[in-house]
Amino acid sequence: MWLLPVPSLPEIRLYTAHPGSGLRRLLEPDDGKYDRSAEPQPPYWAYAWAGGAVLARYILDRPSTVTGRRVLDLGAGSGLVGIAAAKAGASEVIAAEIDRNGIVALGLNAAANGVAMTIIGEDITAGPPPGVDLVLAGDVFYGRAVARRVIPFLDRCLAAGIEVMVGDPGRAWLPRPRLHLLGEYLVPDVGGSGGGAPKPSGVFAFEPKSSD
Repeated sequence: MWLLPVPSLPEIRLYTAHPGSGLRRLLEPDDGKYDRSAEPQPPYWAYAWAGGAVLARYILDRPSTVTGRRVLDLGAGSGLVGIAAAKAGASEVIAAEIDRNGIVALGLNAAANGVAMTIIGEDITAGPPPGVDLVLAGDVFYGRAVARRVIPFLDRCLAAGIEVMVGDPGRAWLPRPRLHLLGEYLVPDVGGSGGGAPKPSGVFAFEPKSSD
């Protein structure tokens, strides 16, 4: 693993898989069929995915988004989004991640960037809304099963008065009717067939269900 600046985010360094690690061969095509709860799991924590990268870039460019607020990085992976929030002045950052290797990566990456995060190593989507002001959900709509778990959780967060922001490059299970575009960046992605080529990725406000 190499500690390197993140493409499009030179303010942040992550421990990243080098070309000879063999980890990239585990990555699945972005066809909407991948479920991170299935085995074996691709090492999503070893790369900066577009949904997290675009959220992190947006936060660093607009620190008022998180300054003084309690923030949850949902499905934190490498911790990229949570690290950006901490650097931008969040009063508290909670990173929720279920993969044990991802949990280790979170701690290493937080330390490498000189920020503090509280790490929760369990699936929180079946539980009540967390005690935060803002949920940041980067690249959480990559499969049907996970989307079905995440959307009701985000709805409970909205009902509790918690703001929700989503970062995504247009994955198959993105709930587009529920999203309001806040900003767009061209960032690299490693999850699809583009092999890391930059692609337009959006930051969205996740909105309540329409009453219609």
